[in-house]
Amino acid sequence: MMPSNLLQIAAPELILAIGALALLVLGAFRGNRSTLLVSILAGLVLIGAAAAAAVAPLGPIFRGGFVSDEVSRFSKVAIYLMSSVALLLGERWLNRLRAGQFEYPVLILLAALGMGMMVSAGDLISLYIGVELQSLALYVLTAFRRDDGKASEAALKYFVLGALSSGILLYGASLIYGFAGSTRFVDIAHAVHTTAAPVVLIGLVFLACGLAFKVSAAPFHMWTPDVYEGAPTPVVAFIAAAPKLAAMVLFARALLEGFPDAIDQWRQVIMTIALISMAVGALAGLVQKNLKRLLAYSSILNIGYALMALSTGTQLGLQAMLVFMVLYMIDSTGAFATLAALSRDGKPMETVGDFAGLSQERPTLAIVLTVLSLSLLGLPPLSGFWGKFYVFKAALAAGQWQIAVFGLVASVPAAFYYLRIIKTMWFDAPAGRTDTPAPDAQAVAVAAGLWSLPLVLVGLAFLDPLAALAARAFGLS
Repeated sequence: MMPSNLLQIAAPELILAIGALALLVLGAFRGNRSTLLVSILAGLVLIGAAAAAAVAPLGPIFRGGFVSDEVSRFSKVAIYLMSSVALLLGERWLNRLRAGQFEYPVLILLAALGMGMMVSAGDLISLYIGVELQSLALYVLTAFRRDDGKASEAALKYFVLGALSSGILLYGASLIYGFAGSTRFVDIAHAVHTTAAPVVLIGLVFLACGLAFKVSAAPFHMWTPDVYEGAPTPVVAFIAAAPKLAAMVLFARALLEGFPDAIDQWRQVIMTIALISMAVGALAGLVQKNLKRLLAYSSILNIGYALMALSTGTQLGLQAMLVFMVLYMIDSTGAFATLAALSRDGKPMETVGDFAGLSQERPTLAIVLTVLSLSLLGLPPLSGFWGKFYVFKAALAAGQWQIAVFGLVASVPAAFYYLRIIKTMWFDAPAGRTDTPAPDAQAVAVAAGLWSLPLVLVGLAFLDPLAALAARAFGLS
C-alpha cells in the first residue's frame, strides 16, 4: 500500500496522537492556566478526527493489523463525538470544584486514541494495545480528584481488576496464537476453519472473559459500581458511553472475524454472559440508593441486551447492536449530565433521596431525567425502546426466542428502580434547595432528552441505514 493511502487510513489516530502530544507539551509549559485553551483545542482535535474517520479510505494496513472498514468508520465517528461531550462536561465541572487541570483533556484524547485502535484492530496485538491504551487513560481519569478518597479507592479497584482481566485476555490470546501460528484474525479464522482444537476453544473462552470485563458484563462487573460511584461524574459519563461501544465493536470483530466457523461454540459463552448480565443488572439495582451505582447496574443490564444481539452472529444482530449502543450512549450521557448539573450547598446530588421534589424547583431537569429514565426502561416511543426493539427483532430472527423472553422478563424488575426515581422527583417532598444548575451540563442533558423524544424518530432514519451499512462489512448473512 502506498504511504499516502496508509496515512489517510490512519489519519484519525495520527490526528489524536499528535494532538495529544502537542497539547501535553503546551500544558507542561503553560501549566494549569492553559486548561481552558487545551480543552478547546482537544475538542477541535476530536472533531477533526471524527471528520477524518468519516472520509478515510477503506482497507487494511500494517499487514492486516489495522483495518479501516464501515464498522470502524461508524464507530469512530460516534466515539470521537461522544468524547468531545465528555470534554465539555468535565472542564467546567472540575473547574467548579477547583480541580481543573490540563491533563484531563489530554487523557480523554489518549483514551479516544485507544478506542479508535480497538475498533480497527485486525489482530491480537493491536487488540491488546488498543485495550490497554484506553484502560490506562481511564484508570487515571477515575482517580483524577486525588484528594477524594472514594475516587482513589475506585481507581485502585479498577486498576487491580483491570490488570487481572488483561492477564486473562493475554492468556487466551497466547493459546490462540500457539494453535494458529498467527495473531491476525484472518489467519486465525483459516486455522479454525479446518479444525477447532480444544486449546483454541479454551483460549477463546479466556479471550471472551477478558473482553467481557471491558464492557462490564456480569460476572466480570465487580469494578463497575465502585468506579461509577467514586469517579468524577463527567468521567463516569465518559466511561459509560464511548468505551462501551468501542469494546462491543472489538468483541464483535474478534469473534466474527477471528472465529466465524466456531460460532456454535462461542455463542453459548456470549449467551451465558448476556443472561447473567441481565439478571444481575435487573436484580442488584433494586437495592441501590446511590444513583450512580444504580446507573452502574443499569449499564450491566443494557450490556446484556447488546450481548444478546451479538450472540446471534448475524448481520441483523450486529446492526441491532450498533443501533442499541449508540442510543444507549446518548441516554446514559444525558443521565450523568443531569447529575453533573445538580448540586446542593456545593455538594453533588447522588442519592435517590437527594432528588426528592426536584420537579417543584427544577422542572426542566426533572422532565429530562424522567424522559431518560423511561427511555432506559424501554418505554415506547422513546429511544431506548427502539434500541431494544432492534435487539429483540434480531434475536427472534435468529431463533433465540428463549433469551429474548428472558430479556423481556428482566426489564420488569428493572422498571421498579427507574420508576422509583420518577416517583421521588415528582411526588416526594423537596429535600432542600438546590444550587443553580450548571448551564453546560444542563444543555447536554436537555439535548439528550430531546434526542430521546422526539428527535430519535427522525434520527433513526439516518442511524439505521448507517448501522446496516456498517454491519455488512463483516460479510455476514
